[in-house]
Amino acid sequence: MIFKWPVRVYYEDTDVGGVVYYANYLKFMERARTEWLRALGFEQTVLARDHGVVFVVSSLTIDYLKPAAFNDELAVTVELEKLGAGQIILMQTIARNAEALATARVRIGCVNPGTFRPVRIPEPVVARLGSRA
Repeated sequence: MIFKWPVRVYYEDTDVGGVVYYANYLKFMERARTEWLRALGFEQTVLARDHGVVFVVSSLTIDYLKPAAFNDELAVTVELEKLGAGQIILMQTIARNAEALATARVRIGCVNPGTFRPVRIPEPVVARLGSRA
């Protein structure tokens, strides 16, 4: 199942050349991952408070294919590739009119917010994600 989140490019997202600054693609992807979890029924603040976990990016590989520009309407997708005991691997795409502009493979680790040591993903999250894998 692919989750899709709309993003509009604002002037502040662009560089002097008028295209989206490369680091802002990562911000768009981060927002989409947060909204993906929310759509699944999980607020990150609640996960931290009630389950003692937070999700952190442990690695990311991104390919920039074509530039996005001011006022573009983009779609950022999140797709579960693999669910492990303490990590999630996601594929993400940023597209304009179904044309891929950037693609990324993101490894998310589940950690204790106090120690930042790896921990198991809470069972309610595993159950919800497992039904979508």
